[in-house]
Amino acid sequence: MLSGLELTILLLGSAVLGVVAFRMFHLPPMLGYLTVGIIIGPYALGFAEDNETTHALAEFGVVFLMFSIGLEFSLSKLSAMRRIVFGLGMAQVILTIGAAMLFGWAVAYILPQLTNISWQAAFALGAALTMSSTAIVSKLLTERLELETEHGRRIIGILLFQDLALVPLLIIVPALAKNSGNLAATLGWASAKAVIVLVLLLFIGQKLMRGWFQIVVRRRSQELFMLNLLLITLGAAWITERAGLSMALGAFIAGMLISETEYKHQVEEDIKSFRDVLLGLFFITIGMLLNIHLVIEHWWLVLLLLTGPVLLKFGLIAVLAKIFGSTTGVALRTGLALAQAGEFGFVLLSQAGGLHLMDPLLIQLILASMVLSMLAAPFILNKSDAIVMKLSANEWMMQSLALTQLATRTMATKKHVIIAGFGRSGQSLATLLEEEGIGYHALDLDPDRVIEARGAGAQVSYGDASRRESLVAAGIHRAAALVITYASTPSALRVLHHVHELAPDLPVIVRSYDDTDLDKLRAAGAAEVVPEALEGSLMLASHALVMLGVPLRRVVHRVQASRDERYASLRGYFHGVGDATDIEDYLQERLHSVTLPEGAKAVGKSLAALDLAKLGAEISSVRRGKGRMDITPDTVLQSGDIVILRGAVKGIAKAEERLFAG
Repeated sequence: MLSGLELTILLLGSAVLGVVAFRMFHLPPMLGYLTVGIIIGPYALGFAEDNETTHALAEFGVVFLMFSIGLEFSLSKLSAMRRIVFGLGMAQVILTIGAAMLFGWAVAYILPQLTNISWQAAFALGAALTMSSTAIVSKLLTERLELETEHGRRIIGILLFQDLALVPLLIIVPALAKNSGNLAATLGWASAKAVIVLVLLLFIGQKLMRGWFQIVVRRRSQELFMLNLLLITLGAAWITERAGLSMALGAFIAGMLISETEYKHQVEEDIKSFRDVLLGLFFITIGMLLNIHLVIEHWWLVLLLLTGPVLLKFGLIAVLAKIFGSTTGVALRTGLALAQAGEFGFVLLSQAGGLHLMDPLLIQLILASMVLSMLAAPFILNKSDAIVMKLSANEWMMQSLALTQLATRTMATKKHVIIAGFGRSGQSLATLLEEEGIGYHALDLDPDRVIEARGAGAQVSYGDASRRESLVAAGIHRAAALVITYASTPSALRVLHHVHELAPDLPVIVRSYDDTDLDKLRAAGAAEVVPEALEGSLMLASHALVMLGVPLRRVVHRVQASRDERYASLRGYFHGVGDATDIEDYLQERLHSVTLPEGAKAVGKSLAALDLAKLGAEISSVRRGKGRMDITPDTVLQSGDIVILRGAVKGIAKAEERLFAG
């Protein structure tokens, strides 16, 4: 029997090895966690036991995951989703339980040796199978940037109602087992407690949250901020657990309340490490439940119990989503994402086993099939686009239409920049390109953002830049460059792979969090990789050095030297007039802006009349008001114009003198 410390070290060590191995083969880390759990679990090598300690660690992982999901929501967003949560979600739970009861009776009819499946047992079985994995699905949706898509909102809405439904189901199943006559009273009292707790958290908690965070933040202690965050998360989970609700629901509400404050983004960063580590331990404990010997011995029964519920849930959820107004593609994606079993299903199945509602062998077979369905979930989600395209001709037509519309918009565009991702970085880049008169076309997977941006005149379309077809439709063969504005190395590698096949000479600029994957991205064909952490550190260092009294010229040279080491394509472009320290720098071509005041000799003269070329400089552009002018030799300068001079230091000095003194 391992001690708590030994068990924790074993789980962490196994997790590290599993994730490293699966990352080497570009597979999702959660598959590594599940596989590790199977290997070290009591039914394989037997290094770790399935006990209360492992379950407690696993439950914390789900708590922090639900807290993170809550940060993505707000009360207004949840109110807007009420039709999905309490309409589609409720219909899915009720009908899945009903269908599972029919399925259970059918199994009892086909397999008479399992005659102890009563209607109460069938109800408990249906309740367990109706649950889908919040942990797996939400994490995959987050990694695929699909939380805010139409099918993503429906998936999360259904998962939320499943979590809510867990509470009454945990009350109903024991009541049915005891044939209790006061079921209505029991449910009524549980509902009353739930309403009281939710009102306290949502309304009173909302008023207290912002004020309390302000008190904590004023102390200017990161340690205190983190302690406060853990207290709120676990405190809300404890309150809902004491009220008979799930801990995950309390954590979700806490996250939703914090999402209404200005501290949301800081909290997201602080909680991420706790969430990912504990969630990994949760997946390990799920893998430990799989009895490999039982699967091999009763493989055909496990296969039946695996494929039957998965196909049943997929078909039922897809039909319901279609009834609730989804397109065929969205309905199919929703069904595929929720077809697997869920972590709360194990809780209900364990309860049914403790109440002796089903044969222990059947419970073990169902449990094995549920674990296998969760193992298959990442593969199903990763192939969901291909599956939907094959199952729905209409979806194929819609995808083709979207690509055709994208191709039509870019058909007349040449030497443009393809922007992958139209978030803040992508929009800033688009603005600069517009000011320079350079064409661009952006691809983004957020439909709301695309609609709003396109309505404002931006050249953006809904599309996935990591898909070959989207890049072709965006005019990759006619483009001058491609910029990946989001920091995701796996996605960037897919884009680079397609670019290498379609347009190997096209320069690709990639954004990354840091320079960890710099060599990998460059080896895949990136012309330049811009690590945001490096740029941020350079700016911090430069400001700090200036404030400490280091001469600005020396600071700029140090920053330039650091950039020269990292960005080969930008060498020599960051010099300023005040940077000249030797002959080579002095002769280097650079830019310099000059604002023409009233009375300047150049006001009222044409560019041809000024003839700055003889002085070793030229006017590269002129800004008048808020816009950049198209200049010709006949362009006449006015007071207030901003003239951009290009040339060596000596030439620029002479040109500036002529502009002012004539």
